[in-house]
Amino acid sequence: MRQVRGIAGALLLLLAAMAVGQIAPGSGTTGDAEGEAAIRAVLTSQVDAWNHGRLKAYMEGYWKSTELTFFAGDKESAGWEAAYQRYRAAYQGNGKEMGRLQFRSVRVEMLGPDAAFVRGGWLLTMKDGSRRAGLFTIVLKKFDEGWRIIHDHSS
Repeated sequence: MRQVRGIAGALLLLLAAMAVGQIAPGSGTTGDAEGEAAIRAVLTSQVDAWNHGRLKAYMEGYWKSTELTFFAGDKESAGWEAAYQRYRAAYQGNGKEMGRLQFRSVRVEMLGPDAAFVRGGWLLTMKDGSRRAGLFTIVLKKFDEGWRIIHDHSS
């Protein structure tokens, strides 16, 4: 009887911990692996689109909503359109170029079946060989149409 209580208690503790998010993200469940793979596919698609000069295709990785938030440097923008216009001005304006994008050291942490936190580094190599680099943290949410970035903080 004592062993049954111990197993039942452990199971109850495990369920309680999962309910309040105390179990480490990416704990190896099928949903976590599938979610992480889908998120990595979104990021790979973004890099491919960027490197082919397709900014609108790059933006498909973002939630097309006025509630999307984007932090860069000391500026905050709200909404998909504002993020798109910011990118256009910085990388497609007169005399601007998009360069070649790479993401580095990308770490995906599943926060649940429909939410994830991703961090890593970005590197842009321009035609003249100059480089720009920084870090990013993004929050993604799973929608009917797939995983989308709902918050981006890039430096």
